[in-house]
Amino acid sequence: MAARRALHFVFKVGNRFQTARFYRDVLGMKVQAGLECSGVISARCNLHLMVHLLLFSRPYDGKWSKTMVGFGPEDDHFVAELTYNYGIGDYKLGNDFMGITLASSQAVSNARKLEWPLTEVAEGVFETEAPGGYKFYLQNCSLPQSDPVLKVTLAVSDLHKSLNYWCDLLGMKIYEKDEEKQRALLGYADNQLRLPGSRHSPMLSRCPFVFLKLPDLEDLMKRENQKILTPLVSLDTPGKATVQVVILADPDGHEICFVGDEAFRELSKVDPEGSKLLDDVSVISTFVSPWA
Repeated sequence: MAARRALHFVFKVGNRFQTARFYRDVLGMKVQAGLECSGVISARCNLHLMVHLLLFSRPYDGKWSKTMVGFGPEDDHFVAELTYNYGIGDYKLGNDFMGITLASSQAVSNARKLEWPLTEVAEGVFETEAPGGYKFYLQNCSLPQSDPVLKVTLAVSDLHKSLNYWCDLLGMKIYEKDEEKQRALLGYADNQLRLPGSRHSPMLSRCPFVFLKLPDLEDLMKRENQKILTPLVSLDTPGKATVQVVILADPDGHEICFVGDEAFRELSKVDPEGSKLLDDVSVISTFVSPWA
């Protein structure tokens, strides 16, 4: 069970220049990898980008890009996938994603220095927004753990049903539960990112949420009559590992992609040119489409 963990969360972004500024200059994250499908550049395609290229890609006019950002390699850090579709300047937010919480006094300091809007919502906890309206909660402290990202908060329509799914079927552990406030904090291990759930109205948006390790999950979901968006498939990469993938949907429609552990570790590599590539295409897309 300990081999399972959350890998990344997907955000659709409309302004790559401001988005890059927020994740790198405010939060302090670094670009881990990038993939451009626009005829402008071609970055190395590692595992998570290949999976989304083949399974999640819904290109607009055939032009889109994906950038992975985080405080370290996805092999041992939770990262964000930033998906940009050319020609789309903004998106209507759903009500499923409620925020990412991270512990970083440096991020708070960066935001103040850059005059990025901060609102103190609790003692030592500041709310801010990434371009596009995605909420982040910055704790003004630094923990000894290597990854400052603490939790991703999702809204659910039925907490009991969601707990049955994420815990009984997917094997997560309940760390905290508040029946009165209809909230719960879930995770696979003490030193990993947690997944809080809070009762809310039905979801409007659908974002993939990716986990590690692929057991006999597909058979279990079939027996339990759960929704399988993409049945088990093997993705080949020439001269490299073959990765197995299965994509599920929880009771509220959150997309969850499970990938094989061994292939993930072999194929998920940091691209040392990723940051430069993002800068190059951000400048180009800003020049071509300044309203995006």
